[in-house]
Amino acid sequence: MEWDALLLSRLQFAFTIGFHIIFPAFTIGLASFLAVLEGLWLFTKKPLFKNLYLFWVKIFALSFGMGVVSGVVMSYQFGTNWSVFSAQAGSVIGPLLAYEVLTAFFLEASFLGIMLFGWKRVGPGLHFFATIMVAIGTLTSAFWILAANSWMQTPQGFAFAEDGTMVATSFVEVIFNPSFPSRFAHMVLAAYLTTAMAVGGASAFALLKRRAIPESRTAMRMAILMMAIVAPLQVVVGHESGMVAIEHQPAKVAAMEGWWQTRPDQPTVLIGWPDETQERNLFEFTIPNGGSLVFGNEAEEELRGLDDFPASERPPVGIVFWAFRIMVGMGLVMVTLGLWGALWWALKRLDAARWYQRFLVLAAPSGFVAVLAGWVAAEVGRQPYLVYGVFRTADGVSPVTTETVAASLLFFMIVYAIIFVAGALYILRLVAKGPESDEPEPVSNQPPGTPLGAGVEEARPGRFAEGEAR
Repeated sequence: MEWDALLLSRLQFAFTIGFHIIFPAFTIGLASFLAVLEGLWLFTKKPLFKNLYLFWVKIFALSFGMGVVSGVVMSYQFGTNWSVFSAQAGSVIGPLLAYEVLTAFFLEASFLGIMLFGWKRVGPGLHFFATIMVAIGTLTSAFWILAANSWMQTPQGFAFAEDGTMVATSFVEVIFNPSFPSRFAHMVLAAYLTTAMAVGGASAFALLKRRAIPESRTAMRMAILMMAIVAPLQVVVGHESGMVAIEHQPAKVAAMEGWWQTRPDQPTVLIGWPDETQERNLFEFTIPNGGSLVFGNEAEEELRGLDDFPASERPPVGIVFWAFRIMVGMGLVMVTLGLWGALWWALKRLDAARWYQRFLVLAAPSGFVAVLAGWVAAEVGRQPYLVYGVFRTADGVSPVTTETVAASLLFFMIVYAIIFVAGALYILRLVAKGPESDEPEPVSNQPPGTPLGAGVEEARPGRFAEGEAR
């Protein structure tokens, strides 16, 4: 491994996008959650929904701000570190990124101020509309970013101009490329699950500390409902994304699955240690023919292994292999906690299920881990190409010196360590404090196993007038 400008540029982009992606993954789901909370408050007039909104909107504002800052920094690298790629493919992906700014960013910027500061300045209907517009803006942003990234995974709708650059022949085909529908759905569901896990963990922590009990009980149930529905659905969508990948990016799937030999009866490698020198998995534990069953190989056609590709066309197998398993592992955690919580809820034992609440707290970061692992698997699995099968990563780097990239990477690491760690710690402090409640705190001498909130007087509806700021 040579520490040249190419490797350092890849590390720098991976570092900045790793910090960036956790914020959009959170704010996409959180914006929709806020819209639901405000809608429920307007419909039911129950103060607990407004209390939850006012609590989570502060966290949304901080996360949104850090996401914007890290996203701007990341976009600059197309010019500083990947100028050759920008010149080569800019006429295709450039408009997609511009559409993201013209639609999503402008929409969010237009209504974010009303959403954050408009409680006393506009009516409840207009404020609710602003919240909905911000939520739509986050989804629109994901649409364009996933369209650009998916085109790099499964390119179509383009041709080469006389000067060798890529030009779009059909933006409809560019946007709706083969991998876009499943990848967009996969990312949006991942964002909703990330938010559900964070909300569920924060609410369970508040319940364990016996804080804001009515609000925390409601938020935990909303999170469990989202997990129980979306987590199993995410498994189905993820499988569909894998079916697209095995058709268009078979080397990536082979690396994810740990398939070294081409054969019709591929196994499911549950665990193992990929050895690229020996081209086999060490200490592997497999389910025979499991891979072929998963990918529906009923015709017993050969499923391509890594031996079907020259070494120069293979992604780094170990990174892709383990990132995929971390993502799947976190997904199974979410499915389990969602169904487990739904069971306790149906049995009316959820409030007394202290161990389940502790597991929710421990699993709160699982959505973020799954998103990061999924992006690593997708982006590293695309290597050695920037535009899969068309334009290699080594050909897209800017003509800059190794020392220049190393200095900028070190600068980013220092600045990010200060700013984003401080921001994350402040968000965690807000989460630990929990939402405000209109009900008195329960006495602490209740016997073990007493449902949280038992004996607490019901909140008086209508204590806060519509549009009143807390």
